[in-house]
Formats: sequence, C-alpha cells, structure tokens
Amino acid sequence: MADPLLEPFPLGHLTLRNRLFTSAHEPAYSEDGMPKDRYRLYHEERARGGVALTMTAGSAVVAEDSPPAFGNLHAYDDAIVPWIQRLTDGVHEHGAACMIQLTHLGRRTGWAQDDWLPVVAPSPLREPAHRAHPKEAEDWDIERIVGRYADAAERMKAGGMDGIEIQSYGHLFDQFYTPLGNERDDGFGGSLENRLRFPLMVLEAVRERVGPDYVVGVRMAVDEATPGGIDAEAGLEVLRLLNGDGRLDFVNVIRGVIGSDVELSEVIPIQGMPAAPHLDFAGRVRAETDLAVLHGAKIDDVATARHAVAGGRVDMISMARAHIADPHIAAKVIEAREEQVRPCVGATYCLDRIYQAGEALCVHNAATGREATMPHEVPRASHARRVVVVGAGPAGLEAARVAAERGHDVTLLEAMPWAGGQVMLVTRNPRRADLEGIVTWRVQELERLGVDVRYDVLAEARDVAALEPDVVVVATGGLPQVPRLEYGMDLVSTTRDVMSGEVRPTGSVLLYDDDGTHSAMSAAEVIARSGAQLEIVTPERTVGVEVGGMNLVPYARAFNETDTTISLNQRVFAVHADGDRLSVEVGSDHSEHRTTRTVDHVVVDHGTLPNADLYFDLKAGSTNLGEVDHHALIAGRPQAVTNNPAGSYQLFRIGDAVANRDIHAAIYDALRLMKDV
Repeated sequence: MADPLLEPFPLGHLTLRNRLFTSAHEPAYSEDGMPKDRYRLYHEERARGGVALTMTAGSAVVAEDSPPAFGNLHAYDDAIVPWIQRLTDGVHEHGAACMIQLTHLGRRTGWAQDDWLPVVAPSPLREPAHRAHPKEAEDWDIERIVGRYADAAERMKAGGMDGIEIQSYGHLFDQFYTPLGNERDDGFGGSLENRLRFPLMVLEAVRERVGPDYVVGVRMAVDEATPGGIDAEAGLEVLRLLNGDGRLDFVNVIRGVIGSDVELSEVIPIQGMPAAPHLDFAGRVRAETDLAVLHGAKIDDVATARHAVAGGRVDMISMARAHIADPHIAAKVIEAREEQVRPCVGATYCLDRIYQAGEALCVHNAATGREATMPHEVPRASHARRVVVVGAGPAGLEAARVAAERGHDVTLLEAMPWAGGQVMLVTRNPRRADLEGIVTWRVQELERLGVDVRYDVLAEARDVAALEPDVVVVATGGLPQVPRLEYGMDLVSTTRDVMSGEVRPTGSVLLYDDDGTHSAMSAAEVIARSGAQLEIVTPERTVGVEVGGMNLVPYARAFNETDTTISLNQRVFAVHADGDRLSVEVGSDHSEHRTTRTVDHVVVDHGTLPNADLYFDLKAGSTNLGEVDHHALIAGRPQAVTNNPAGSYQLFRIGDAVANRDIHAAIYDALRLMKDV
C-alpha cells in the first residue's frame, strides 16, 4: 500500500513531491537581516532530507517600523533579493519547493532597536510578551504598510520563492480584524467589514503585484480560543472573506493566540503537553473550506503525521521542530529507515534559545544550525580505530554513536546498570519523561551499529588500558556540589538526591536554587506536586533565570497551583540543626539584613563539579596529554595535538566531566571531537 505521506500534492502552479513540509519558523540565523550562508544551509539540509516544501522565515518583516524581534529577515530591503535567490536555488537543487512568510509585527516587537521607530498597531494596546506600547496606526501608516507588503512580495518572487505566506496570528495583519487588537471607531474598526479592510487591502495589493499564478496563503488562527477573540465560526467566516473570489491558495491552520508565554505554549505545545492538540480542528477547517489546508503543532512523529494525512485532516503536514531534531525524516521514510529518525523530545530548547541567545539549536542534534561545519550524516573514516568511551550519559552515548558511524571498533563502559546519566533523573519528573528519547534513540543506534556496551563497570585506568585503545573519551559526568555556606553544608540535601528518590522531603521544604537551571526547577516541581509546603529561595531577580520563557510556563503553573512561595534576591547563608528541624539564615546581597526560617528539609542546587579522576589517571599515557586544539575544535577540523610521543592513545573528556553545562553542550562536545576521529 502506498504511504500517504509520500503522495504528491498540487498547490497552485506547484506539484509538491510529498505531504511533508516545515512550517515557517525563525531560527534567528540571519546576518544583517539577510539569509546568508548559515540560513541557506539550514534550509538546504531539509530539502536534501526530502521534505516537499521548506517554508522560510518566521516572519520576514516588510517595513522598518516592524523591527526584528527574533532575528527576522529584512524583506523591506532590496539587498535581500540576491540572498533569497541563493537560498531558493540551493533548495530547488535538492527537489524541494521554497516559500517565505511575510509580516508586519505590529505590536509584537519593541521600539528600542534598529531605527528606533515607534511600534504601530490598530489600537494602543500593549502585548504582554514584547511589552511595547504601540501608537495607533494613522491613515498614512496604513497606506504605507499596505504598499510595503506588496513590495516585499515582489522581492520574494524576484528572488525565486515559489510562494508567500502572510502571517495572520498575533501580528499586524490580524491585529486589525480581531477584537482583541482593534478598538478603533473609524473606517478600520467596529464591524467585521471595517476590521477586515486593512488585511483585504494587503491581499489585494500583494495579489496584484505577484499575479494570479503565484502561490499566496495565510497562516491563520482560525480560532483564537480566547474570550473576546475570534471563535471558530467567526474565524471560518473571516477566512472565507479573505479568500474572496480566489485571493488565496492555502490556509495554514493555527488555533490560539500568542500574546504571552502561557498562550504561546498552548499554540506551540512543549514537553508534557498533548501531541497534535489542534489536528482535529484543522480537519474541521479542511471540511469547511475549498482551500488547501496545511497544519503543524507538536506533530512529533511520523506515525502522527501519516495519520493526519491519511485521515483527511490536512493536505500537508508540518513537522517543524521534528525536522530541527532530524532534517532527514522524509528520506528515512522513503528508504524504510523510519526507526532511525532522531526523535523530537519536546524540550523546546530551540525556541527558548532564540530569546536567550539569539539562535535556535536542538537539545540533542548539534549539527542543526551548524551545517557548514557539523555533519547530519557522519562519514566513514578511511581506517578503523579502537575507541573506548567511559560513561553512558548523553555525551558518552553520542561519542560512541559518532565513532561507530565512522566505522570504528567502539566499547562503551558505564558504571550504572543502565544508560542515560542525569537525563534519567530528569525523567522522574513525569512531565519531562519525553527527554528519555535522547537516551533510547542512541541506545538503539548503538545496537544497530554493533557497539560493545558494558554496564556495571566502574572503569579504572587499568580497565581502559586493557582494551588497548587508540582513542579514549571520558564522559563520566559531574557530581552535585553544595553552595558554600557559613555553616551547615552537611545538613542539606541536593536536588539530585530528590530526583534519584534517595531523599523524599515532606512537611516544609526550602529549596535554595543557586544555579537557576532546569535542575532546580524540575526538583522544585516534583517537591511541590508531592504535597510538601515549598519555598524557593534564589539570589537571582527571577526564578529559573537560565530557563527559557516557554519552559518556565509549566514550572510556574505548578508553583502557582501548589501555593509555592518564591523569594527572589535572597541567599541562604547558614543552616543549623534545631531539634529535629532546621533553622535557615536567609539574607541578601543587597543589605546586611537577615531573617530565619524553620523548616523540615533544605534542598540545594549549585550545579556539578567534574567527576574526572579517571581522566587525570589516563593523561600521562595519552599522546596529547588530554590537550584540545581549540582553533581546530571551533573550525570543525580534526584534533592533531601530539605532545607526548610515548603515549598510546588520544584522550578527550567531554560534557560535565569538563564543567557543568547542559545536554546540548555535552552532545556538541562529542560530535565535534569524534566526527573526524
């Protein structure tokens, strides 16, 4: 039986080669607002991986008073055309279509950047997420912006784009027609007819500029699912009016609004939330419109994507975050290698990093966004070597996987009876159980590749030497450290104690988060949900300072629903025994004032220290004495340090065995060191 995912689909003048596409999203890889090599290679990889359509930008902005909020492309600049041409040429070379999403962000941006122009919106209503207070668009603003949409569409067509998608959820286009964004009393406000005047002007100007045979669609919140907003019936009527006599070729269905992190997490669900929550609604839209229906929202796996198409709910299905984890999904389906698809685990590291660090990265695919230097498909080495990896956490598993893909003879030694390291502790928070996919996928790959995995081996230097390795990788992780206290460091437990189940705090619990990462937040969520009375104390000005906005939402929800107390700008200085309870001195970096809490348990998080004794025991026998050439590492070149000719193996340590970092850093260490071994 033919796979419904692999059936071609006609869209306007295009014939798309299958039903898989990647919906528009902004990885923030632009340079000076242009889609230069990093941006181009990212999309080329998806085309090489077999998708039918890669939708670029999320979104490209059409005017200067829509300053980029998350690395957006500058569709208002003529200089973008040759860069767009290079991008589309590269995508087309691999057989995929390429489109781009255009927008004016309206109030969904900030004013204190780029040209320092005031933010403009239908009404002076502030969006919580981006916080700017917009000016009400005047007649000349509206006329100008309509023209800018048309200009941008013409540039995209000139650059070889196969079509455009107008962003119509949370941006200026729909801010005009939703009652949530429009309180005007002129000809652009009040009745639905008036509120639709601006978006219809945009579509008519765009269609006139690009012609009738060019693909134009909208990515639209057909149901805002919010009191006072556009409901499903009204949304379907809006869609009908926008399409008119055929202005549109497709609708990319969204459900919900995105004015805050909480609302955004419902539109783009993260780990612990239901998969494909809006798929049935997309099916309703498809049943009630003549337009091609596209959709994607937490479509994490091929089976769900196949079900979406086979069940007639959509014409095209997007697996955007899944393709960030594995850009070759389609190719693996075509080649009957579906079990090798690297899973999206819903960590939403990709989205959170856009705001935290200005670039989207996958928590467990370090090649995404680094296509110029890191391979998605690891090439074979010219000759096999003997590789020993110690530690089966994310770093060690990835090192063993990459070495085995290179064709080396790999032995992996792990002290525990199972793989996964700290990841398996994290998954004891039921909401974060999907992170286990980071481990299970690699364990399956090691089995496929024939790696010799040995559990319950607390490796010492002599055990490693007995294997006569050419390369040794130490990935032994880190051990929890306690923050320095004036007194009572022996009276506290660590978040790892809690997550491992060794300590089950009850009664009143003070959790001192002196690191600000998921480690403390996840343990706090488990404690709060257990029924304990929890106070989180942190010296930072916000809780979970290293946790991105999307991931903070479910933590904040748990703390709110359990009446957890959060004390910011506070530091634990000392802990004293007080009978069978603990007396905790709490103060601040801002003054000498201190207070005292009496609690049943104190739990602390201050990151980890490297568990690196084995590494130091092995240094003397290595050819490089453990040294890493940082210039070669950064450039993606092989490691060639030889400062001990008497040594018999190269030695590297990676992940938390070097320093406390995160899962992505550990996997990136492994990939960039091992891809050339």
